[in-house]
Amino acid sequence: MSLPDVVSREEWLAARVKLLDEEKALTRHHDQVNAERRRLPMVHVDKEYIFKGPEGKVTLAGLFAGKRQLIVQHVMFGPDWDAPCPSCSKAIPQMTPTLFEGLRNRETTFVLASLAPYEKIAAAKAERGWDVPWYSSYGSDFNFDYNVSFDSSRDQPGYNYGTMPVTEGELPGASCFLRDGGDVYHTYSTYARGMEYTTGSFTYIDYTALGRQESWEKPEGRADVFHEANGSLSG
Repeated sequence: MSLPDVVSREEWLAARVKLLDEEKALTRHHDQVNAERRRLPMVHVDKEYIFKGPEGKVTLAGLFAGKRQLIVQHVMFGPDWDAPCPSCSKAIPQMTPTLFEGLRNRETTFVLASLAPYEKIAAAKAERGWDVPWYSSYGSDFNFDYNVSFDSSRDQPGYNYGTMPVTEGELPGASCFLRDGGDVYHTYSTYARGMEYTTGSFTYIDYTALGRQESWEKPEGRADVFHEANGSLSG
């Protein structure tokens, strides 16, 4: 078994301070990437998507539940599957009420979505004791349009923006949407290893167009929404 070298306290401190410089550089670069993510343009969602949840059918706009932003985590669970993906299933128990509340406090609703019919989703939740907002996109183009479900009969670019050729099956990801009055916009999607660190509210909120809504964030001018009432961003 390979263990770290044993050194004096002084040697350890020198090595730790050197690493601290690299950690600070990484943090600054992370902030820069987040700012560039918030500067991304957005696409108007002009197709109607219908989901099914515990209260019945709901549109994409309805999933916002009155908030400014929506994060949809694409959970791998195909229509003909007996259970959700084992890897996705390991992440779901970490989604605590505190996570959902923290995002709601920043004008963001977070839900899960899968292509499996809702009856299968409800059964999986009940069997595992999961209390998470999880919707079915079965019967709509949502999963295919956002490239987490693949069908060879459809014209799709492949997974992770075409970097991984895929023609059939289910894969993970997350997509972010912004509401401006009655209009909905797609602002961001991430796939593959982009999903590795999504266990806390800061990671999820950093994916969104409004970000953490703190005064220190770039670009400026988006922190005000934290204090505004629900409604149109332009009004």
